[in-house]
Amino acid sequence: MNHDDNHETLAAVYALGALDGEDLAVFERHLEQGCARCSSLLRDSAEALVGLATTVPMAPPPEVKARLLQRIATTPAGAPAPSATVTPIVRARARRSPWVPWVAGAVAAALVAALTATFVASRYEGYVGQVARDLSRRYETRLTEATAENSRFRDEVTALRDQLGAYRNAAELLGDPATRVVDLRGLGPSPAATARVVWHERTGGHLFVANLPPAPTGKKYELWTIAGKTPRPAGLFQTDQNGQGSARIEPVPDGPVKVFAVTVEPEAGVPAPTGPMVLASR
Repeated sequence: MNHDDNHETLAAVYALGALDGEDLAVFERHLEQGCARCSSLLRDSAEALVGLATTVPMAPPPEVKARLLQRIATTPAGAPAPSATVTPIVRARARRSPWVPWVAGAVAAALVAALTATFVASRYEGYVGQVARDLSRRYETRLTEATAENSRFRDEVTALRDQLGAYRNAAELLGDPATRVVDLRGLGPSPAATARVVWHERTGGHLFVANLPPAPTGKKYELWTIAGKTPRPAGLFQTDQNGQGSARIEPVPDGPVKVFAVTVEPEAGVPAPTGPMVLASR
């Protein structure tokens, strides 16, 4: 039992006989274990109730007064004195005020209501606070997830717009008789990969890739054009989880392109091929 939070309230409620349920069972087990602190608090609470009962300026209802006077009148002379276990202070106060039992009951009822309300309020205040904290954490988590999802959605929309623009440009190129379509086949680690370049010598073209897994972390795919003997870097790209990707290819100034190829390179790109080749034109 947590003496810092509950022992004073539980002792006071127990003294009034208002403690019940699991709290009653737990507190009585604690008392049986011989807790001197709680036993002392229990005695103090009981004495405080007696003190309140004898000092409250309150008159009992007429019917209670009549029954009490009748009991006094019918009590035979020489009746036994109060038990020796009752403290002298209590016996003296009882002789001064015959209405103590009624007053004590009224005071006890008021204290029961006040202490029980305080006890229950403290319990539910903690519960409500915990619920509020849980809801706050769930809200923050959901907000973070929604923000990340919104960012992914914007990225997907941007990628789709870029891809749509590439397809529109390729369609325009195909309307020119000078445009040619070049197929690329998969090599090395990606034999199932395929690609196609829609190419015009004067205006450039577009690369469209399929079945090519995303490049490893820190890497990107780099496209190369070979017009003579030296490969020329023609752009960096990455594929999505479905293995699809595209890239714009600028026109080459030093003659017609004979070969298109793709290698795996550092994500910043390199001026000459260094990594494995994954696609090449036939």
